Amino acid sequence: MSDDKLAALEARLEAMEARLTQREDELDVKKLQYLYGYLIDKCMYDQVVDLFTDDGEVRFFGGVWKGKEGVRRLYVDRFRKRFTHDTNGPVDGFLLDHPQIQQIVTIMDDGVTARLRGRSTMQAGRHKDYTDPANPVMGVRQWWEGGLYENTYRKGPDGKWRIHVLNYFPHWHADFDKGWAYTDAEYVPFPKVLYPEDPSGPDELIDDHWLWPTHKLLPFHMKHPITGETMEAERWEGDVARERAKG
Repeated sequence: MSDDKLAALEARLEAMEARLTQREDELDVKKLQYLYGYLIDKCMYDQVVDLFTDDGEVRFFGGVWKGKEGVRRLYVDRFRKRFTHDTNGPVDGFLLDHPQIQQIVTIMDDGVTARLRGRSTMQAGRHKDYTDPANPVMGVRQWWEGGLYENTYRKGPDGKWRIHVLNYFPHWHADFDKGWAYTDAEYVPFPKVLYPEDPSGPDELIDDHWLWPTHKLLPFHMKHPITGETMEAERWEGDVARERAKG
């Protein structure tokens, strides 16, 4: 075999190995995000925290929880104490399903950073036989929630992918019986008090946060695959646009 043919074969093999590594990384990131959904379903918050990098963060409902301790503050001190009587696991009468769907994964050029856009359509509620009159969060309720993820992941020296930034943006809510046409503008109150004044609160607030019926585009992390352009959307702004349309 000539030197040129050998060099071409080696280059082809190297390219195939790079593509295989990229595909395996994409699958590993998807598996990680799917596992996150399953753990959240069953309120296994300790195990959720273990999925994050030490310097990871969660961006959620207009708040940012920073570092491993901030992540634990959200999932353990806030969610676990409010939803499951501080139980690390499912409790009778509480439903919190988080299907993970429509995932698009991009492995960045450095090979150790990944981005994901995905969706969850959550079904949640508390059964009438398992309410706590002293805790309004524990009252009878059943609702829908729809949101998008624009997450960042890091591959560690051990070759394992971890969540670096979980950016979950709930867009809409609806009571099961009424539907989304009757949803209040702030169905779930945004956090307004920071840690440590609020012991389970965020480290900082995000100004540009909204809920249905306000409707905006959560920016895509990737470019359009055909045109290479940033995917942006026009927006018709409710009351403002209706007034303009009258003229």
